[in-house]
Amino acid sequence: MFKGSIVALVTPMTEDERVDYDALADLIEFHIEQGTDGIVTVGTTGESATLDHQEHCEVMRFTVEQVARRIPVIAGTGSNSTREAIELTRCAKEIGADAALLVAPYYNKPTQEGLYQHYKTVAEVVALPQILYNVPGRTACDILPQTVVRLAQIDNIIGIKEATGDLSRVPEIQRRVDSDFMLYTGDDATAIDFILKGGHGGISVTANVAPKAVHDAYAAALAGDEQRARQIDAPLADLHATLFCESNPIPVKWALQRMGKIGPTLRLPLTPLSEACQGKVEAALKTAGVL
Repeated sequence: MFKGSIVALVTPMTEDERVDYDALADLIEFHIEQGTDGIVTVGTTGESATLDHQEHCEVMRFTVEQVARRIPVIAGTGSNSTREAIELTRCAKEIGADAALLVAPYYNKPTQEGLYQHYKTVAEVVALPQILYNVPGRTACDILPQTVVRLAQIDNIIGIKEATGDLSRVPEIQRRVDSDFMLYTGDDATAIDFILKGGHGGISVTANVAPKAVHDAYAAALAGDEQRARQIDAPLADLHATLFCESNPIPVKWALQRMGKIGPTLRLPLTPLSEACQGKVEAALKTAGVL
């Protein structure tokens, strides 16, 4: 359904910590101009954890309206409360998002059966295409391949964002699900290998600052042109690493500020990028040719 470079878009904020909708509109237009294939709004990189319910829905709505069907919009609607995940996914459907991305329930560490029942319940209540999001490093909870296979049998669960960096999961899942089940990487550093192994694209942090290069690299990998994909991706290697020198989205918001795209504001408990990391990120931006 959705292929290629899907940006995990930041949520820009003003100095008084309100959502900066003017900057958000400019970012959306920047991505469409640069060839980004889709947008994830209010995911981890979009600081979903510090937006209240109303803000969450407002940012999703604004993004859908600004994009105006030019590219797909996938709304981050996950929660560690199944009831809240249902409410946010309903909001995504009502505002016209193309799909929802639901992170595995964090902190409460459900069993595999709990994960299955969580996702099954949301999918049955809200008739919107839904993508699982597996990121154990943040959630302390791993959606194992056998659970993914069970969930893939539910009609409107259409794919998974697999952010473990474990490339063995691509063929393991792919051989046990229907061909239309989508596999997206959430790990920029291994994205090209992920796609070459059969993945359909990536939900990328790096795409925030180098959208054209990420799009072109993913497109080449999807076309089976490994040499070109690696050639385009090589200058981005330092970015893939340094954008995680501190917790995401601290480095990527600093990078976008350095590029003149947004202001510096994050909400606590996130804090400004340390001076030690600033030099690394700036050097990576220069190597990538975006600064």
